[in-house]
Amino acid sequence: MNRIFALVLLLSTVAFAVAPFVTPSFTGYEPGQFPVAIPDPAIQPAGYAFSIWSLIYVWLIVHAGYGLWQRVDDPAWAGVRLPLIVAVVLGSVWLAIAGASPEWATAVIWVMAVSAVIAFLAAPTEPDPWLLSAPLAIFAGWLTAATAVSTGVLLGGYGVFSDTNAALAMLVLVLAVGLAVQATRPRMPVYGLTVIWALIGVTVANAGQDTTVAVAAGTGIVVVAIALVLFLQRQRARAV
Repeated sequence: MNRIFALVLLLSTVAFAVAPFVTPSFTGYEPGQFPVAIPDPAIQPAGYAFSIWSLIYVWLIVHAGYGLWQRVDDPAWAGVRLPLIVAVVLGSVWLAIAGASPEWATAVIWVMAVSAVIAFLAAPTEPDPWLLSAPLAIFAGWLTAATAVSTGVLLGGYGVFSDTNAALAMLVLVLAVGLAVQATRPRMPVYGLTVIWALIGVTVANAGQDTTVAVAAGTGIVVVAIALVLFLQRQRARAV
């Protein structure tokens, strides 16, 4: 059974990586899909930030391939496969869903994010930190931010909050979830660093446009960076 799950994970992950090449190009929800048209939502990071997906795809494929090849019956590896399969299978169809329905896309990305975080939290940081825990950390970290982006665009687009307030609310959500998750895995800072990458993208996107959001995102970067250092120091103190 472990070998079946490992094979399914590898095939699903490859499909996940191939999906952008076989689905229509997606660069964000269209303003016309919402009652309140917002051409450039404040919560959305600068375009360059999305290049992180290339690293995520490659790292997850390496993870799945190595797991099938060398760690098929290892309990630590087996324990992350089911939630990770859920996340990557949904990810394989997410782009198609996003082009048709922002509402369903937001619901699906929440499930993806929760599944990815569960997989990350289930993965020990030893003895394979860069093949087991790290690829799950970057995936979960980016989905934490991406879920907030999708939700923030929806909240602003439906007039629940103004564009700025929707962005601020989602930045608070990212910090709350990000710090809580990172605190449980202080030895794997890749998760927190990925959240910082997303926050830098939001800061850059809003520089000179929405000062309030830019400052809030910049403050978030500092908070997460300080937390990463404190979490690592606390972990080292406990190990002494």
